[in-house]
Amino acid sequence: MVRPWLVRSAVFALSALLAIPAASAPAARREWPAEEMPLPLPVRSPQDLLVKGVAERQYLIFNLLAGGKLAYDAGNFAVAAAKWEALLKIPALDPEIDRVMRPLAQDARARAAGSAAGGGARPPAAVDGAPEPPLAETPTDAAGARVGVTTVSGTVSGGGVLGPGGAVIWLERADGRTPRPAPAHGKVITQRNKTFLPRVLAVPVGTTVAFRNEDDIFHDVFSLSRPNDFDTGLYRQGASYSQTFRKAGVVEILCNIHASMIGFVYVVPSPFYTQAEADGTFRIKNVPPGEYDLQTWHEASVRSSQQRVSVGAEGLRGVAVKVAGDKAAPTTVPDKSGKPRPAHVGH
Repeated sequence: MVRPWLVRSAVFALSALLAIPAASAPAARREWPAEEMPLPLPVRSPQDLLVKGVAERQYLIFNLLAGGKLAYDAGNFAVAAAKWEALLKIPALDPEIDRVMRPLAQDARARAAGSAAGGGARPPAAVDGAPEPPLAETPTDAAGARVGVTTVSGTVSGGGVLGPGGAVIWLERADGRTPRPAPAHGKVITQRNKTFLPRVLAVPVGTTVAFRNEDDIFHDVFSLSRPNDFDTGLYRQGASYSQTFRKAGVVEILCNIHASMIGFVYVVPSPFYTQAEADGTFRIKNVPPGEYDLQTWHEASVRSSQQRVSVGAEGLRGVAVKVAGDKAAPTTVPDKSGKPRPAHVGH
């Protein structure tokens, strides 16, 4: 039997070893000895052997985690993805490490694919062969203040019994190509009291969303909305599952255990987007002047709406958007295999 104090001592000794600066490195830089160097821990008993195994496991975890971070910071996304994916395959990995590193590994893999498709720093080619529009950037002056951008605001009405709140509104250039949005960070949909919170979440293309279970029961979240379909599998209270959404459009999210649970992720193809407040008011910031098609999606509407707007240097206020409430509430919802189940049934 391994004594707890032996494990603690080994981990402490390992931490101290990793903090020692390499002899050949400058004093200001610290490195660990090597990724594959055997730890110089003596083995004189079965307990020593077990302790060495524990220490080497921690050493492996550290090297994969830190080595991936160094590669990521250097722009070597394929290396970072490989290291972090190997880290996540370690059996019985600490759930906190999994929660933090899984979205980063997915992001690194996506960036590696983008770099490969685009030939390094160049943006990837579009489907039609034309280059992708550049990532959205907010113009700034020498002091870092935003210049040349303004605000579009207005009110959404309608939405039937659900009301206008949660409607997704975005702008697409009518007089040019809409810049690609940068992925958002820290987006979470919580499962609480057998409910998705928020019920509707708008995110730009490329964003990773964490699905976090705060109920004291299991959930199994999934979507059949291709090409953004996914399946979390069963996961318990306190656990999270991360999914990156790479294609624009609506993603209906359901739970394979609780048919009453329904929510939506709307993936927008523009950096100029927002969601309506409960009273229908909305505001889109940092919009360059120009001609736009204002698009609106609402879960109670069969079709999205669109209208042409002109944004001047002073912005645009008082935009009136009407959404229908003509989409009937579902009587059945599918399970993950596509078979219908009675809606609003909880277990």
